[in-house]
Amino acid sequence: MTDKEEVLKVIQTFFETGKTKDFSVLGNIQLNSPEFSSFSDVPPYGLKSYSDSLVLEELKFASFSDYDYEIKNVKISIFGSTGVVTFVLNQKGMLVDNKAFTGQHITINGRATFVLIKEGAWKILHYHLDKISN
Repeated sequence: MTDKEEVLKVIQTFFETGKTKDFSVLGNIQLNSPEFSSFSDVPPYGLKSYSDSLVLEELKFASFSDYDYEIKNVKISIFGSTGVVTFVLNQKGMLVDNKAFTGQHITINGRATFVLIKEGAWKILHYHLDKISN
């Protein structure tokens, strides 16, 4: 598998978590390091650390039933042991409020940038998810 294929597989694994609800993979594909950071398309919008990102990713993916995503217009650039991936991301599903036993169909159209580093395997070092206004 080429570096570009491996990098894309990591990105797909990240979003497949929304379908599988196997949150253990999130810790395996992201670099557990003080250098890790993320910006998300859902609150809170500030820069987040590795541990904060994991908690919020789990919460986001757990809150969706019938989650699905589509990655389009992918551009992958490899610079030695660093990979940069940009793409258009469409996410949808039923946002479930377990306390009120209600749900709302939601679609998030956005852009994404992921920075990965190869330390044995490719790991996510930073990502930025950004909503596009409909």
